Amino acid sequence: MSYAAAHGGVPPTDDDTLAELVHVVRTWLSDDPDEDTRAELDILIARAEEGDPAGLAHLRDRFAGMLEFGTAGLRGELGAGPNRMNRAVVIRAAAGLTAYLQESVPSPLVVVGYDARRNSDVFARDTCSVVIGMGGRAMLLPRRLPTPVLAYAIRQVGADAGVMVTASHNPPNDNGYKVYLGDGAQIASPVDAAIATQIARVESVAGTLRAEGGWEVIGDDLIDRYVARAVSLVCPDSPRDLTIVHTALHGVGTEMVQRVFTEAGFTDLHLVPSQSEPDGAFPTVSFPNPEEPGAMDAALELAEQTGPDLVIANDPDADRCAVAVPAPGGWRMLRGDEVGALLGAHLLARAAADGGSVTGVFANSIVSSRLLGAMAADAGVTHEETLTGFKWISRVEGLRYGYEEALGYCTDPDGVRDKDGITAALLIAEQAALLKAQGRTLIDVLDDLARAHGVYLTDAFSVRVQDLSLIGAVMARLREEPATDIAGITVERLDDLARGDGGLPPTEGLRYYLADRTRVIVRPSGTEPKLKIYCEVIEPVTDTLAAARDRAVSRLAAVRETMERLTSLDTEGDLGT
Repeated sequence: MSYAAAHGGVPPTDDDTLAELVHVVRTWLSDDPDEDTRAELDILIARAEEGDPAGLAHLRDRFAGMLEFGTAGLRGELGAGPNRMNRAVVIRAAAGLTAYLQESVPSPLVVVGYDARRNSDVFARDTCSVVIGMGGRAMLLPRRLPTPVLAYAIRQVGADAGVMVTASHNPPNDNGYKVYLGDGAQIASPVDAAIATQIARVESVAGTLRAEGGWEVIGDDLIDRYVARAVSLVCPDSPRDLTIVHTALHGVGTEMVQRVFTEAGFTDLHLVPSQSEPDGAFPTVSFPNPEEPGAMDAALELAEQTGPDLVIANDPDADRCAVAVPAPGGWRMLRGDEVGALLGAHLLARAAADGGSVTGVFANSIVSSRLLGAMAADAGVTHEETLTGFKWISRVEGLRYGYEEALGYCTDPDGVRDKDGITAALLIAEQAALLKAQGRTLIDVLDDLARAHGVYLTDAFSVRVQDLSLIGAVMARLREEPATDIAGITVERLDDLARGDGGLPPTEGLRYYLADRTRVIVRPSGTEPKLKIYCEVIEPVTDTLAAARDRAVSRLAAVRETMERLTSLDTEGDLGT
């Protein structure tokens, strides 16, 4: 009997008796193929039956429903039960995905990759076993590799779908299950709902056909092709005089970055020793995200010792790229929007140097800076805004370059139809080396862009929650009492993105445009339990660049202060002041 059938498809609640809850748990436990998670549930049952409130709370939380499958696939904390990432949940997901594919392809081919997080390799092999057992074909990447390699492999082998087992930059005890279609792009609505429907039909793990083997392990020749493709993105005769510090943050990026940079001619690469080897425990960082406080400390410390031209970081699955540059008083971390603009400027400059112009479309997500759009318009390049996430950016017709402010950059959509932190790192290194040869820096380019288009200054912050219903409560409050001004500036337009305002597909969120061209967006995160707020001001350079930046900083601080109050979990009413 399936988990859903055990209680009529309704998760147990606090009103259920302990006996009813234990019945549901034991039904799930009897179908769990993993000895470790079965033992975990046995311990929690015993604690609950002994009257331990914490044990009962843990048990209820793990059975509060099935881990939701959406456009990000699956992502959640490792552990036992349907509301956690574990083998039972992954096997169901693999069965649902295969059944969905078989609606149009009787024997679908699925290529599977995995990173260094705990159980990533186990979940990858479980996926292959289900695909083979249900009559499909499966190919497995040969070892722990970056997400961009999996995204590249999908179209290279002609797969019908791809699965990458990773939780990207989430906390150490999380894992995830990212699904791509045969076009090499992440799934988007309504495909996610169709797969979720098939997952819900899976009766049990025991009843799911699984093979002991039969999948193909992909050879290193495919990885060689990925490396060659990445190297081909830089000009063979451009300067290579650049010293770089790199950290993989205990992820799987080191091997590919070393190979790509070395074969491209960037040989002065210094790895952060304590973070260069894959380690799913992430022992030197509490949160393996380059944007989080403390994550870059080891890399910046090595930079202080060695004096490089550039510091580059990848997140654990190497699909994101962070950059730090020398600045007065120390090292300066560039914002994702700054790197996004720099890469756009580099592509435009290279095309101009070759006597032509960029063909194709520049794109970025709606929460990213509007500077790329201004740059594209000035260069006569088509530009589009999309919903948040590369599942949307990658589907822009004719895409040449796309980015989102969360350190994601797609520099080669014909090769990897997703964000790729390795090729982004290589191109930013090429740009920095070219500028160094001219006696200039990446900061100089940012200054040039500000003088040409104005100071585009962005900021973002999050409101983390334990109870997801609080996010809905804040969003409801913002709609019921819409702000008429923010930081004293009139709200000229308010888009309710859930209604599709602004011409985009409906998604939860609100977008404010103020009379002084300030923009604010409030939306729930798609991968973490938090509400995210994005602010941007545009300040024209009418006198000096320094003065314009000072004005922009002041305006942005006032906007943030107002939005922190309006989105506070403790705020009640009075949203128009």
